[in-house]
Amino acid sequence: MTRHEHAHHHARTTVPPVSRRSFLIGAAAAPVLAWGAEPAASAVFGVSPATAAAVTAHPSMLHTASDLTRARDRVASSLQPWKSGWDRLVANGRSQSTWTARPLETVIRGGDGSNYAQLYPDIHAAYQNALRWRLSGSAAHGNTAVAILNAWSGTLRTVTGNADRFLAAGIYGYQFANAAELVRDHPGFDRTRFRNMLLNIFHPLNEQFLTNHNGAVITNYWANWDLCNMASILAIGIFADRDDLVARAIDYFETGAGNGSIEHAIPYVYESEGLAQFQESGRDQGHTVLGMGLLGAFCEMAWNQGVDCYGYGGNRFLKAAEYVAKYNLGFDVPFTDYTWQSGPSTTAPHVGWATHTEVSSAGRGHIRPVWESILGHYEGRRGISAPWVRQMAESIRPDGGGGDYGTASGGYDQLGFGTLLHAPAATGINRLQSYNFPDRYIRHANNVGRIDPNVSPAADAQFRLRRGLVPGSSGRVSFESVNFPGYYLRHYAYEIRLERHDGSATFAADATFQQVASPLSSAHVMFRSHNYPDRYLRHLNYVLRVDPLSSDQVRADASFRVVA
Repeated sequence: MTRHEHAHHHARTTVPPVSRRSFLIGAAAAPVLAWGAEPAASAVFGVSPATAAAVTAHPSMLHTASDLTRARDRVASSLQPWKSGWDRLVANGRSQSTWTARPLETVIRGGDGSNYAQLYPDIHAAYQNALRWRLSGSAAHGNTAVAILNAWSGTLRTVTGNADRFLAAGIYGYQFANAAELVRDHPGFDRTRFRNMLLNIFHPLNEQFLTNHNGAVITNYWANWDLCNMASILAIGIFADRDDLVARAIDYFETGAGNGSIEHAIPYVYESEGLAQFQESGRDQGHTVLGMGLLGAFCEMAWNQGVDCYGYGGNRFLKAAEYVAKYNLGFDVPFTDYTWQSGPSTTAPHVGWATHTEVSSAGRGHIRPVWESILGHYEGRRGISAPWVRQMAESIRPDGGGGDYGTASGGYDQLGFGTLLHAPAATGINRLQSYNFPDRYIRHANNVGRIDPNVSPAADAQFRLRRGLVPGSSGRVSFESVNFPGYYLRHYAYEIRLERHDGSATFAADATFQQVASPLSSAHVMFRSHNYPDRYLRHLNYVLRVDPLSSDQVRADASFRVVA
């Protein structure tokens, strides 16, 4: 058995059970709030069943019909970043209509004879071809997606292996269901046979794991084991029109005993910092980022059933996503000791105790295509600022999917292509507030960078924090003017000016800065010059320049808060 969870479960906040017919009328009717506003409690739970939709329309899993229409229209108009997301999909080898399925009667994950590497490329090929069919109308891609799914439902009889069989049932169950949901009305798709495969092969393993956790103590398995099986039950329930399975998954999200339930998956909240610690944060960052992907997929599927898991506990998931994004962008985050017990339940409570005492740096900076749907919900739908998630999403945009992040199974743990389907229409518009003159913001005036109080036009003080213009400059940013697109803040003779990007390497270097933590405040950051790393963006007599950090005064002048 694999070690996981924490032993001291915490008291839960009592939240009324949510059914897919008693939420807030569904995502389409959700109010769009002012930028940075929190939804009122009544906007999250409590709409009377009489006002909610009685039947969920299809497709209604990770993508709704309106999501697909919006993406198709944006791509047809060559709008960015969605067009670049489409190009990434088209370039993926699994999205080609020439793909041929290789179905197995028995899939084994873990132990002797493991062969599951033959399964997940086919799932992603089905999903990617189904996307191309839905977005382009290409009959060839629709036919390929259907042929892959039909081949597997007509052949597969068993998923087995060691404990990892439960990972296979969870991850591939929810992914299979999402691919099938996209082609559920295709005339060549054998929907009944595929439904039976999901209900008779995948769902029993999902339920078996959530019920007895492979005979282990409840804290033995990491959160992701629960999360993938929860996602599978939810997805299968949606595809099969089984409201009982949808309710089972949502109930477990709220009150489940294992580490996938929301307050066990995210055990510690740091309200003053807008952050929350994920259960696997002391383990490594690869699995922690995977957790963001699985939680994001679960919350998105639930949202499209009219259930707001995103908003549970005052946006608890957002705080965890901000925590994980911030740490993987190179910044410090708080950490609370996390203790758990592992081993078979028959030996409890005397064996297998362990404690994480710090956030793990293993795999720090790990990249997975999981951030766009989180950003799309909180900032795009709800107008709630998610600055660290936004910076992470934009730093890897356009994201890809299975096959773009390595050949091992971890590169296929998420379906991806979030830029294409989920990137919000307007992200990354920020102001930069001075630390020691908080009534003043960075702006450009007559092409000179300076700090001033709120002035007109306000767009002079609005910037998009773009990925650094220097190619390959991971973790760095450039400041593009909102009202003069293509113009960036750059230093010239150590003074900051707003100028059009001329395409030169010199300009790119002058306009690229590394964002680092301010020593004066956890809410503020500093921007270090890319090509003069001993110098930082600061104001002097209200005018911007780059200078060394020669004194506490300069550190204060060089500290800013990014305000969405």
